[in-house]
Formats: sequence, structure tokens, C-alpha cells
Amino acid sequence: MSVVDEVLAAAAKIVDDFGNHRTTDYFSGFAGNATFMFYTHTERLNSRAEYEALWASWEKDDGFRVHGCRSRDQRVQILGDSGAVFTHYVESDVEFGGEVATIRERETIVFERHDGSWIAIHEHLSPDNAE
Repeated sequence: MSVVDEVLAAAAKIVDDFGNHRTTDYFSGFAGNATFMFYTHTERLNSRAEYEALWASWEKDDGFRVHGCRSRDQRVQILGDSGAVFTHYVESDVEFGGEVATIRERETIVFERHDGSWIAIHEHLSPDNAE
């Protein structure tokens, strides 16, 4: 399997776990010290634990649930021997307050090779306003 294919597989697992609301599996795709930048949140999240706490609050306070996620137009850029940048357009069906809506976003995930496998160390989301 090529390095690009390895990164694509790691990204596909994150997308699939997210889209099926497999929370434990989803978060296992990110390093403990991963950072997250979401346009829907006012501050950078400085660890996976901070994101997990935010996710738990969405579930508890807002009835958050993911019902599906689709990725298109993926691209991988390899950075030396141990880094990669994955970009794509993502469409997610999410529930808040009993209402399911489809959101369209652009996403960047930075991966690092660690102990022979690829783990996400940064995620950045922005709205995809193109129609």
C-alpha cells in the first residue's frame, strides 16, 4: 500500500467512525495532543480531551447525534517521512435538538506517522458556502 493510500485509509476510518457516531473509535483516530479549529466554536481546542468534553456537552445539552457523513474530492500531500495533509469536502447529517440537518464543510486533517501508523494531530473545519 502506498503512503497516500495509507493516509486515505486513516482519513476514511475517521470519516466513517464520525458518520456512524462511533465516538470511541472516532476519537481514537486523533492523538491525545491533537488540536482542533472549528468555525462553530470560539476557541481552539488544545487536546483530544477538550474535544471529547465538548462533544459530550453537545450530546447532553443539545441531543447531538451524527446520522451520516460523506467525503469527496480527497487530496493527500506528503510532508517528508512522517507527515501528511489530507483535505476534502465533507457533507454530514447531524442532529441537534431533535432536528436533523445536512452541513457542508471543507476540512483539513494533518496526520503524523507514529509507530508505523497514521494518526491525526490537527483538524480544521470551515463552511463550504459553494453551491
